[in-house]
Amino acid sequence: MLESFGLTRLTESVYRLVLAEPSWGVDELVTHLRTDEAAIRSCLDELAELALLQPSWDEPGGLRPVSPQVGLAALVAQAEADIAERQHRMERARAAMLAAAAEHETHRDRVALTVLRGLDEVRGRLEELAESAVQEVCSLTPGQAHREDTHSAGRSTSLRPLERGVSLRGLYLESFRNDPATLDYLRWMTEHGGLVRTVPTLPMMMVIVDRQRALVPLDPDDSRLGAIEVTAPGVVLALHALFEQMWAAGTPFGERAAPVDGLTGQERELIQILADGATDETAARRLGVSLRTVRRMMANLMERLDASSRFQAGVLAAQQGWLGPAQ
Repeated sequence: MLESFGLTRLTESVYRLVLAEPSWGVDELVTHLRTDEAAIRSCLDELAELALLQPSWDEPGGLRPVSPQVGLAALVAQAEADIAERQHRMERARAAMLAAAAEHETHRDRVALTVLRGLDEVRGRLEELAESAVQEVCSLTPGQAHREDTHSAGRSTSLRPLERGVSLRGLYLESFRNDPATLDYLRWMTEHGGLVRTVPTLPMMMVIVDRQRALVPLDPDDSRLGAIEVTAPGVVLALHALFEQMWAAGTPFGERAAPVDGLTGQERELIQILADGATDETAARRLGVSLRTVRRMMANLMERLDASSRFQAGVLAAQQGWLGPAQ
């Protein structure tokens, strides 16, 4: 009963006893509760501080117990007053935070481009944007499988917008389907209301918030260097149109894209990437797979084409209609 007011069980036991036996003194309480005198006196002091014990009218220097109806009602009223004061302080703090955030955003709006240096600045800004998002957050996530701490940060950043009803749509590489940690994160996203699709390749990392702000990397090959935040409407809408085009071509998470002309999406992209003159290393980076996987896939395609060289494989792939968009 009294634990919610910060008192111990022993103090509550003392209070119950003095209510039941108001004539008992310290000696009787010590004997009944089988504890020492110092502990009992400490409990009595606590009860007196809470006004659950008050000076006796009959015995000068003695104490009388105050009934729960009176004493606890006063404690509850005080607790309610304390809570109301804390809520008032929180409201003032929130108002100050919103005012500071508005001033901060006003400063950002003066320029159409802001440079964010390093991962700390980028992640900090993503957290701010997640808090301010009203309608939707769209993202492209290329590259190799991510570390567990990245997924943990993603959960933390995504949960609050999802709880507010913000639409979260994410495009990921098909190669992520082979990474258990990423699969676990994507399942978490979909279970909490996020929408996820996969595609064979993605051009770069990108986040678009409410079609008003976009974050793109300073260097698409090294996201650790930082990002650029763009607010120019024409640029943001163009990036959003790119996202929508890729989203329409993506495969919903949990489904498998059906092969077209006998090719998976990854295989068709690999042929196109290599036909454009890119190296195996570039192909591996764009597909989000290892160099060994790229070479294994290429060897399999050459065997299916009955080609003795990559040049011949390219010619035969063109003849098969494997280059260019899937029909």
